[in-house]
Amino acid sequence: MKKHKNVVFFLIKFFATYFILFAIYSSYLQQSQTKVGQFKTASITTIVADQTVDLLDFFGYDSGAYQHKEELSVKLLIHGKYTARVIEGCNSINIIILFIAFIVAFAGSLKATIIYSILGSLFIYVINIARIAFLAVMIYKYPEKQEFLHNLVFPALIYGTVFLLWVIWVNKFSNYKR
Repeated sequence: MKKHKNVVFFLIKFFATYFILFAIYSSYLQQSQTKVGQFKTASITTIVADQTVDLLDFFGYDSGAYQHKEELSVKLLIHGKYTARVIEGCNSINIIILFIAFIVAFAGSLKATIIYSILGSLFIYVINIARIAFLAVMIYKYPEKQEFLHNLVFPALIYGTVFLLWVIWVNKFSNYKR
């Protein structure tokens, strides 16, 4: 058992952190979404959609974000064309929870763990908004490539970013690097 102590401790810290953060987020979703009558997405999902629109507008695209009337999503329009939708899974919170759980499980000093978790989460959030904006533009320009872009290229971008941040954490800041 001594041989596997580090692995067991890692798993306990990872799953405890993950389930605590996931429970908090799930509670937030239950309180902030409306699925009956008029649909309303969680405010974080709406904020992500609005910030995506701000980024698209910055790059010269006439865009908008509107609550979908028939589902829990926000419609993204580019030049009046319904191009994409932002759902709860697109807001990056689940990925950030996974990221933080890994950082805590491979903890470094308390200060480094907190700072890296916050800065890494912000970086993931910003990359995600850029990812959604770029995906919307690509779908607008190349609608026939939507499945390839949405299911392969853009998930690889966000998960690749998280993986890179994990590698940097383990090699530079974690107590396990020693």
